[in-house]
Amino acid sequence: ISRAWLSESAEKSIDIQYFIFSTDNIGLIASDYLLRAADRGVQVRVIVDDIMVEADADELLALDAHPNLAIRIYNPLANVGKNFPKKLYTLTTDFKGFNQRMHNKTFIADGKVVITGGRNIADEYFDYDHEYNFRDRDVLLVGKAVHEVQNSFEAFWNSPLSVPVTEVVDAKEYKLNVEVKYNYLHQYACNPANYWPAVRVKVNAMRATFKEMQTNGELIWTDGASFISDVPGKNETASLNGRGVCTDSLIDLIRRAKKSVDIESPYLITTEVGLQLFKEAIARGVTVNILTNSLASTDNLEAFNGYQRGRKDLLEAGVNVFEFKPDAAVRFKIMTGALQKKMNFTPRFGLHAKSMSIDGKVAVIGTFNLDPRSANLNTECIAVIRNQKVATDLLHAIQIDCQSENAWHVTLQENPDAQAGWLKRLKAWTKGVVPKRVL
Repeated sequence: ISRAWLSESAEKSIDIQYFIFSTDNIGLIASDYLLRAADRGVQVRVIVDDIMVEADADELLALDAHPNLAIRIYNPLANVGKNFPKKLYTLTTDFKGFNQRMHNKTFIADGKVVITGGRNIADEYFDYDHEYNFRDRDVLLVGKAVHEVQNSFEAFWNSPLSVPVTEVVDAKEYKLNVEVKYNYLHQYACNPANYWPAVRVKVNAMRATFKEMQTNGELIWTDGASFISDVPGKNETASLNGRGVCTDSLIDLIRRAKKSVDIESPYLITTEVGLQLFKEAIARGVTVNILTNSLASTDNLEAFNGYQRGRKDLLEAGVNVFEFKPDAAVRFKIMTGALQKKMNFTPRFGLHAKSMSIDGKVAVIGTFNLDPRSANLNTECIAVIRNQKVATDLLHAIQIDCQSENAWHVTLQENPDAQAGWLKRLKAWTKGVVPKRVL
């Protein structure tokens, strides 16, 4: 809703950067909002990672054909404009290049307002999916941190790794009927079956909603917000290792912790560095609590298998581990109003928030998962907010997610793997052949 309102309110520019921009309900409606902004004269720039692009080449080309809308594909080695032989060739000859992805997620309006965090552009990140949705978290930033986000976007936009879609796909191979594509998006978004009127009402009320939040003290003003992003092509010469600025920043924050570190990460795959970091913190008297997905709630079996292989090490180190329930009670708080009434049942939920509260004084919200891929391969970004009100609110939210109605407390003697069906357990077991360092 906030992104839709910002799209409608933008006057000069919209710059967005996402790992996933789907062609489902949310993706099509978002595309229509961007197209309508471009029609008003707003300059729209989109960077999307190549690996998860679902849109057909002609759809990308049609949007890019608008004089005020430009699309670039990050690291286009594996998907857009590539047939299977080309994909296989890249995978076998340039494994690092194939796997180095842009995981950043930012939405910048007029260079003044930013939304960043865990959400991609797809139904399941906005409680629109009828079967499976994510518990996720974003943060809205204004002020000096926005300049840091804008600088990061410009670095990616101007990187040789971000290639104009017209250079990835040969437009001559397609008979583009741009108006047909645009009209389809407009008609889709105007259909009440796709874009519920109750949601549109909320979008239209956002200005009043923000004023109300400001009056109620729900908008927090602080000089302690900063934005940190990895550089394009992270660790180009470091094989599958090497870390990045986000990794080093998080390590430094945890090393400075004095009382507590509370983390939500959907994927939790231990590395030697990470395990040692937690051991050192616990030895200093720091309590470490981590919430991650259970086998029953996860959407990523490869990642869960990697977590399974290191779960005992975490527990023996003294980390308090919690696993999210697919039927967590908190989902009833999230899915309320028109959306809940539209559905005859409540979808399963998985965790996708990537957040950390340190000593209840520093909050971190971003795209970084606790796994080797985020640490060494993918570019990531995080908002670091040094404000006690924000950090304690985040801590409280994490603690609620860890309560028994929302998560299982894992011990050396007991874990909830059996809560998943036998087929899912079998599938997870087969993923054990994948090396942890690429998960």
